Amino acid sequence: MKILIAIDGSSHTQKAIEYLAKHRTMFVDGNELVLVHVCIGVPGHVARHLSKGVITDYYAEETAKVIDPVKALLAKGGITNYVIDQRHGHAAEEILKAAEAAKVDLIVMGTHGHGIFGRALMGSVATKVVAETDISVLLVQ
Repeated sequence: MKILIAIDGSSHTQKAIEYLAKHRTMFVDGNELVLVHVCIGVPGHVARHLSKGVITDYYAEETAKVIDPVKALLAKGGITNYVIDQRHGHAAEEILKAAEAAKVDLIVMGTHGHGIFGRALMGSVATKVVAETDISVLLVQ
């Protein structure tokens, strides 16, 4: 099975990864893992005043802030076999594109859990991903 894990550097991502590590026989061992991080895109009106090198460096720095701690968390859980897909743009749209491109069987995302309203409103990214895909989605609270 191929599993996409959406990572954003939040505590919700950490909980999702800890869940996968705890249930590694179901989600990790023998499966292909694809970590997807989506960096917010630089607006066009700003990008036209910057060199490509500056924009590339910005994306690399922002992505490293998220991915490096996740790599450490995965290593701590004994998870070393994964690929990283770095993207920029709208999070839900890019997660859906990455899932389709990688032909994944499952999307895993951390989500909020703030009482009754938090359970009803998962968050805009999770809501959009669940609503717009035929791929199974596991939301970890």
